[in-house]
Amino acid sequence: MSVMELGKYILILGLIVAAIGFVLWRAPDLLSWFGRLPGDISIRKGGFSFYFPIASCILISLVLTLLGWLFRR
Repeated sequence: MSVMELGKYILILGLIVAAIGFVLWRAPDLLSWFGRLPGDISIRKGGFSFYFPIASCILISLVLTLLGWLFRR
């Protein structure tokens, strides 16, 4: 991988992160459902709480896999 190609990927990643940050800044309620999907485990008992966002992790994995597959083509 050449330095120019690496620079291109870093620039694209930076633009994606900036776009996500802009959306979260301007419309914070747009993704309020994320982290509370059916399948996310949340247990609260007394002073103890446990949260494991398994469905959200699977969704992120699917989206990143799809994006990686599209960028390889």
